[in-house]
Amino acid sequence: MTIQTGDRLPDATFATMTADGPKPMTTGEAFSGKTVAVFAVPGAFTPTCHLNHLPGFMARADDLRAAGAEATYCIAVNDPFVLGAWADATASAGDITMLADGSGDFTKAIGMELDLTERGLGLRSKRYAMLVEDGVVRTLLVEDNPGEAVKSTADALIDAMG
Repeated sequence: MTIQTGDRLPDATFATMTADGPKPMTTGEAFSGKTVAVFAVPGAFTPTCHLNHLPGFMARADDLRAAGAEATYCIAVNDPFVLGAWADATASAGDITMLADGSGDFTKAIGMELDLTERGLGLRSKRYAMLVEDGVVRTLLVEDNPGEAVKSTADALIDAMG
Protein backbone atom coordinates (compact mmCIF):
# COMPACT_ATOMS: atom_id res chain seq x y z
CA MET A 1 0.00 0.00 0.00
CA THR A 2 1.32 3.45 -0.92
CA ILE A 3 1.91 5.88 1.90
CA GLN A 4 -0.56 8.76 2.09
CA THR A 5 -0.69 12.22 3.60
CA GLY A 6 -1.26 11.82 7.33
CA ASP A 7 0.56 8.48 7.57
CA ARG A 8 3.55 7.93 9.87
CA LEU A 9 6.75 6.81 8.21
CA PRO A 10 7.64 3.17 8.89
CA ASP A 11 10.69 2.13 10.87
CA ALA A 12 13.64 1.66 8.55
CA THR A 13 17.37 2.19 8.50
CA PHE A 14 19.18 4.21 5.87
CA ALA A 15 22.92 4.63 5.40
CA THR A 16 24.70 7.95 5.14
CA MET A 17 28.27 8.42 3.99
CA THR A 18 30.66 9.97 6.48
CA ALA A 19 34.42 10.57 6.49
CA ASP A 20 34.67 7.28 8.41
CA GLY A 21 32.52 5.34 5.92
CA PRO A 22 28.82 4.41 5.91
CA LYS A 23 26.84 5.16 9.05
CA PRO A 24 23.31 3.91 9.78
CA MET A 25 20.48 6.39 10.37
CA THR A 26 17.02 5.23 11.43
CA THR A 27 13.80 6.96 10.45
CA GLY A 28 13.48 7.94 14.12
CA GLU A 29 16.87 9.66 14.05
CA ALA A 30 16.15 11.32 10.72
CA PHE A 31 12.60 12.54 11.31
CA SER A 32 11.62 12.65 15.00
CA GLY A 33 10.92 16.14 16.24
CA LYS A 34 11.83 17.77 12.93
CA THR A 35 10.18 19.23 9.87
CA VAL A 36 11.96 17.75 6.87
CA ALA A 37 11.77 18.22 3.11
CA VAL A 38 12.35 14.90 1.33
CA PHE A 39 12.76 14.05 -2.30
CA ALA A 40 13.39 10.64 -3.79
CA VAL A 41 15.06 9.82 -7.07
CA PRO A 42 15.24 6.67 -9.19
CA GLY A 43 19.03 6.85 -9.21
CA ALA A 44 22.04 9.03 -8.52
CA PHE A 45 23.75 10.36 -11.64
CA THR A 46 20.79 9.45 -13.87
CA PRO A 47 19.89 12.31 -16.25
CA THR A 48 16.72 13.77 -14.72
CA CYS A 49 17.93 13.20 -11.17
CA HIS A 50 21.38 14.69 -11.78
CA LEU A 51 20.52 17.55 -14.13
CA ASN A 52 17.10 18.63 -12.86
CA HIS A 53 15.78 17.20 -9.59
CA LEU A 54 18.79 17.52 -7.26
CA PRO A 55 19.94 20.90 -8.64
CA GLY A 56 16.48 22.37 -8.03
CA PHE A 57 16.60 21.36 -4.37
CA MET A 58 20.12 22.74 -4.05
CA ALA A 59 19.10 26.06 -5.62
CA ARG A 60 16.07 26.39 -3.34
CA ALA A 61 17.72 25.16 -0.10
CA ASP A 62 17.48 28.55 1.59
CA ASP A 63 13.84 28.90 0.53
CA LEU A 64 13.02 25.45 1.93
CA ARG A 65 14.57 26.48 5.25
CA ALA A 66 12.67 29.78 5.20
CA ALA A 67 9.43 27.82 4.61
CA GLY A 68 10.12 25.71 7.71
CA ALA A 69 12.19 22.70 6.63
CA GLU A 70 14.93 22.07 9.16
CA ALA A 71 16.65 19.59 6.84
CA THR A 72 16.41 18.29 3.29
CA TYR A 73 16.97 14.61 2.52
CA CYS A 74 17.40 12.83 -0.78
CA ILE A 75 16.44 9.15 -0.74
CA ALA A 76 17.61 6.72 -3.42
CA VAL A 77 17.82 2.97 -3.80
CA ASN A 78 21.57 3.25 -4.25
CA ASP A 79 24.38 2.27 -1.93
CA PRO A 80 25.94 4.91 0.36
CA PHE A 81 29.17 4.95 -1.65
CA VAL A 82 27.32 6.00 -4.80
CA LEU A 83 25.31 8.63 -2.93
CA GLY A 84 28.49 9.88 -1.25
CA ALA A 85 30.15 10.23 -4.66
CA TRP A 86 27.06 12.01 -5.99
CA ALA A 87 27.10 14.45 -3.07
CA ASP A 88 30.81 15.11 -3.70
CA ALA A 89 30.33 15.53 -7.47
CA THR A 90 27.50 18.03 -7.00
CA ALA A 91 28.78 19.79 -3.85
CA SER A 92 25.32 19.22 -2.37
CA ALA A 93 26.39 18.01 1.10
CA GLY A 94 25.95 21.41 2.73
CA ASP A 95 22.27 21.54 1.80
CA ILE A 96 21.16 17.94 1.18
CA THR A 97 21.64 14.81 3.28
CA MET A 98 21.80 11.72 1.10
CA LEU A 99 19.95 8.73 2.58
CA ALA A 100 20.87 5.44 0.94
CA ASP A 101 18.07 2.88 0.91
CA GLY A 102 20.39 0.32 -0.65
CA SER A 103 18.08 -2.69 -0.51
CA GLY A 104 14.92 -0.64 -1.00
CA ASP A 105 13.44 -1.63 2.35
CA PHE A 106 12.08 1.85 3.13
CA THR A 107 10.96 2.37 -0.45
CA LYS A 108 9.04 -0.93 -0.45
CA ALA A 109 7.54 -0.22 2.99
CA ILE A 110 6.01 3.04 1.73
CA GLY A 111 4.87 1.53 -1.58
CA MET A 112 7.13 3.66 -3.76
CA GLU A 113 9.14 0.90 -5.45
CA LEU A 114 9.67 1.13 -9.18
CA ASP A 115 10.77 -1.92 -11.17
CA LEU A 116 13.23 -0.80 -13.82
CA THR A 117 14.61 -4.28 -14.45
CA GLU A 118 13.82 -4.04 -18.17
CA ARG A 119 16.15 -1.02 -18.34
CA GLY A 120 18.90 -2.84 -16.42
CA LEU A 121 18.39 -0.79 -13.26
CA GLY A 122 16.54 -3.28 -11.04
CA LEU A 123 14.37 -2.08 -8.16
CA ARG A 124 14.43 1.69 -7.73
CA SER A 125 12.26 4.37 -6.17
CA LYS A 126 9.51 6.34 -7.77
CA ARG A 127 10.29 10.04 -8.00
CA TYR A 128 8.49 11.98 -5.28
CA ALA A 129 8.79 14.78 -2.76
CA MET A 130 7.22 15.08 0.65
CA LEU A 131 7.15 17.26 3.70
CA VAL A 132 7.44 15.25 6.91
CA GLU A 133 6.68 16.68 10.35
CA ASP A 134 7.83 14.59 13.32
CA GLY A 135 7.67 11.43 11.21
CA VAL A 136 4.22 12.12 9.71
CA VAL A 137 3.72 12.87 6.00
CA ARG A 138 2.10 16.29 5.60
CA THR A 139 2.55 16.72 1.84
CA LEU A 140 3.19 14.06 -0.79
CA LEU A 141 3.92 14.86 -4.44
CA VAL A 142 4.44 11.83 -6.71
CA GLU A 143 5.51 11.93 -10.36
CA ASP A 144 3.50 10.03 -12.95
CA ASN A 145 6.61 9.43 -15.06
CA PRO A 146 9.98 8.65 -13.40
CA GLY A 147 11.82 10.43 -16.23
CA GLU A 148 10.21 13.76 -15.34
CA ALA A 149 10.59 16.09 -12.37
CA VAL A 150 7.52 18.31 -12.56
CA LYS A 151 5.22 17.55 -9.61
CA SER A 152 8.03 16.73 -7.15
CA THR A 153 10.34 19.70 -7.65
CA ALA A 154 11.60 21.98 -4.91
CA ASP A 155 9.38 24.72 -6.34
CA ALA A 156 6.30 22.48 -6.12
CA LEU A 157 7.13 21.44 -2.55
CA ILE A 158 7.69 25.03 -1.44
CA ASP A 159 4.36 26.02 -3.04
CA ALA A 160 2.63 23.17 -1.17
CA MET A 161 4.26 24.29 2.10
CA GLY A 162 2.42 27.54 1.48
